[in-house]
Amino acid sequence: MSKAIQTVIDGIFKIFETVMVICIATMLVMVFGNVMLRIFFNTGIDLSEEIPRFAFVWMTFIGAIVGMRKHAHLGVDVITQLLPLAGKKVCWGISQFIMAVCCGYIVYGTWLQHEILEGNASPVAQISMIWVFGVSYLTGTFIGIMCLFNLYRLLTGQVDESQLSDVMEEGMSEIDDLNAQVTK
Repeated sequence: MSKAIQTVIDGIFKIFETVMVICIATMLVMVFGNVMLRIFFNTGIDLSEEIPRFAFVWMTFIGAIVGMRKHAHLGVDVITQLLPLAGKKVCWGISQFIMAVCCGYIVYGTWLQHEILEGNASPVAQISMIWVFGVSYLTGTFIGIMCLFNLYRLLTGQVDESQLSDVMEEGMSEIDDLNAQVTK
């Protein structure tokens, strides 16, 4: 992949990570502020019921995209680790294909619901619900593209055995780096 394209992709994911930070900050400030208002002044902000919930939806869906790129999703690879290289490639290809199909269904399902969501407004903020749940267009599209790109890489022989497990064990990358340095 060219350096310019990689720079654009990195920029897009920085934007996603920034949106996630904004979402969590919004949730923190609005919920904490509303609790303090209720405790000390026996009042509250009505928007503090809806906006944090909407921010949570966005943070979750965008976090799924970022998690897919960083291989941070939960997974079980006990059986696939026992398979030979060809078996690992077949299983990984099947999983990428299934995820791409599911992403297609997510986008298609959102498209089917688009008119209904667009016509419904949230009770307090009066925001069209497509602004809340329309994030599934983004998630389905981005994860689907990543899965299709992974399938392309698999079919063209650009996938190493180390990449065939989408499970990143916490702290294991540091151990792998140390092992690589020791074996040099």
